[in-house]
Amino acid sequence: MKIDIPNWVIVLGGIGQIFTALIYPYIRHKVFDWYNDVKQLKPLNQEIAKTYGRYIQGLNFSFGMIAILMPADLKNHTNLAIALTGLIAAYWVGKVLTQIAYYPMYDIPQKKIFKIGSYFMNTLFVFFAIVYALLFTVNITNT
Repeated sequence: MKIDIPNWVIVLGGIGQIFTALIYPYIRHKVFDWYNDVKQLKPLNQEIAKTYGRYIQGLNFSFGMIAILMPADLKNHTNLAIALTGLIAAYWVGKVLTQIAYYPMYDIPQKKIFKIGSYFMNTLFVFFAIVYALLFTVNITNT
């Protein structure tokens, strides 16, 4: 069975990833009160936490730009396409598994907007995981 992922699906995923990068500071600040929690850490640990937050934001934005600007290149069966789609698939599958394994233990604020937002964001994460896992599969099967 040959799977063809339309470029518009890849571009839509890219737009979603850029959205996650742009909304990330709002979620950290308004939903999780992250900045006040980070202030309780030692100064070096504060900087490490902030740096990792920026890495996440930068990766989401970068993956989104790659998807928007080069959707056909992400499915052309080259070694680079295999490596990149494998990396991005692992990133998002790992994110989804982390959400399932650890995040249900914590409560998000009970405002309706945050509850709806959490369902929306989790749906986006699953969408990204599926799209990139499929892209990776398409690339390695080389059909």
